[in-house]
Amino acid sequence: MTGTDSPTIVLVHGAFADASGFAGLTAELTAFGHQVVAPANPLRGLAHDATALRAVLSAVEGPVLLVGHSYGGAVIGQAAAGLDNVLGLVYLAAFGPAAGESCAGVQAPFPPSLLAATVEPTPYDAPGAAGGPDLYIRRDRFRETFCADVPVDVARAMCAAQRPLAAAAFSENATAASWRDLPTWYQLARRDNAIPPQAQEFMAQRMKATVQEVDGSHAAFIAQPVRAAALITTALSQL
Repeated sequence: MTGTDSPTIVLVHGAFADASGFAGLTAELTAFGHQVVAPANPLRGLAHDATALRAVLSAVEGPVLLVGHSYGGAVIGQAAAGLDNVLGLVYLAAFGPAAGESCAGVQAPFPPSLLAATVEPTPYDAPGAAGGPDLYIRRDRFRETFCADVPVDVARAMCAAQRPLAAAAFSENATAASWRDLPTWYQLARRDNAIPPQAQEFMAQRMKATVQEVDGSHAAFIAQPVRAAALITTALSQL
């Protein structure tokens, strides 16, 4: 992969999604001349996924701004540890666990989200994961849970293409938290039904992030790509 003196923006998706969800955001960012990479996140386990992302980052020439959505936030926080080319982290309604903490653990003190009632395990073990099932969002509750502010037809396509998260990934403890050492920005989704907004606020405050609040769902960056792009370009200008 090639880069320039301007940071390459690496977008990392989370559970129940794939990199195609970044289409609108990528269009906004590339229109202003930014280089964007949106790799596939395996969703098999935190250590596994962070290692996969580190391989991608090692192939990017020049500096990087890492952007993570949802579970992708946990992945970028671990993957960036010790990498000199990562200059900052942007979290889009994302998990930011501390070292020794899991995604499940960091949100445990807060009221459970709708996702807790609408996610379902598979009757089989997750392929390529440490053990246990894969997790999917129920088809009849997908839009309400994940992307209530996108058009119905878009939500239907997202639901049909949803990629499962290995259940083990959600309970696996992080071994690093790069947000302790890097500048961070956080888009806090006030109508999020997947990660409690109170948990997002706690994580954003703990990492001393610059916060942008958005009146949107867990997928607000899809419904409002201009807002998310503005946060990312603000981050670039402040690096």
